[in-house]
Amino acid sequence: MNRITIDNLDFEVFIEYSQIKKRIRLMGIDISVKYSNRNPVFIGVLNGCFMFMADLLKQVHIPCELSFVKLASYQGTQQEHINELFGVGMDISGREVIIVEDIIDSGNSLRHTIDALERLNVSSISVCTLLMKPSCLKHTFDNIMYVGFEIEKEFVVGYGLDYNGQCRNLPDIYKNVSLPQNEK
Repeated sequence: MNRITIDNLDFEVFIEYSQIKKRIRLMGIDISVKYSNRNPVFIGVLNGCFMFMADLLKQVHIPCELSFVKLASYQGTQQEHINELFGVGMDISGREVIIVEDIIDSGNSLRHTIDALERLNVSSISVCTLLMKPSCLKHTFDNIMYVGFEIEKEFVVGYGLDYNGQCRNLPDIYKNVSLPQNEK
């Protein structure tokens, strides 16, 4: 399936699963070497990270733990959007944490996640992301250590990434080809 259509938008294969697997294997080796004898905690940011995190942890060959968190946005009385972090579910104070993201776009969600985890008194935070859009970042991060692929301002779906809740289950990553570049 080289092209798909979702809600009148056309997408074509952008990154094939075989490429994703190769890159994840290298990331897993790097993490295993760096964190040897350190027992890190992997914190996956739902929903998008689930496929990436599952494949990544199959390539990490050191003792580790994992948990998932979810960001929630809603309308508040004083602020337009308030984000909260739900679900760590374990004591991570003093632990080395690796945040696992599907994609870093503006960095707003990542900034909030890092700030929330720092309030839990972790000893360190590193970030591992499958995709990153450097040209879209609105924040500066010095702890993004593992990046699968840097991409331009593309609208992508598949491999955990969705459009209106659809396409997370696709093994390949697809990019939109029906929107003008400035609308993506």
